[in-house]
Amino acid sequence: MTVLAPDPRAVRTASQAELSRLKLPLPPPHFPLVWEPGDRVSLRATSELEARTAVLNVVLARCYGMPQEAAMSWLLNARLVTALTPPECQFVLADKGDPRAFALHLEAVHGLAWLLGMVDYLDPQEPAPERLVDLLPDLRRAESMQRWRSRTLVAPRDAAEAAAMLDLYYCLDWAYLEAERRRLPLPGLIDSHTIGQRRWALEWGVTFSGPYHDPPRGWEEIDLST
Repeated sequence: MTVLAPDPRAVRTASQAELSRLKLPLPPPHFPLVWEPGDRVSLRATSELEARTAVLNVVLARCYGMPQEAAMSWLLNARLVTALTPPECQFVLADKGDPRAFALHLEAVHGLAWLLGMVDYLDPQEPAPERLVDLLPDLRRAESMQRWRSRTLVAPRDAAEAAAMLDLYYCLDWAYLEAERRRLPLPGLIDSHTIGQRRWALEWGVTFSGPYHDPPRGWEEIDLST
């Protein structure tokens, strides 16, 4: 459902207050807003969010030893082969790519799980909970996509709430990188890589419409440079 996005300045004030609570640097005054007053916001379709979560789960499984044949079989049965991005396809089907980089996607999955209502909060001080793995398709037992959906019963977030979380992680991404650059103490057990992966998921999953927004981007087209 597409709804009116919340007041971006009020959301930014709340994001800055959270950064202050965490004793992180604040972005400069010219730091851009994620959306403008009057813009509308929505989440991607639940089926898209579920598919991306399932694909990344297979990518992660390949990082930790899932055989190529088993991965391909699962994706074929789930009809998700075409949901692989080109880099994911090269990694899953041809072992081309850096497993360490793909392993970081656990935190992107954490962000997607939050959007789907599978976890309660994206704590900016804590890594993904151990139970997150239990909420994903059980590939060791060849749990089907259909069976996973039936036992998960997702409850996607309100789009305005998701927009506010995206703004927070947009600010956190800058603040963590700046803190690391200045060698300041971080507030918890995670670093900028974790924050960036969660922001990636939120940037992809939350979409805006308005005069300054382009059509939704593909997973590999998400720009985390600003």
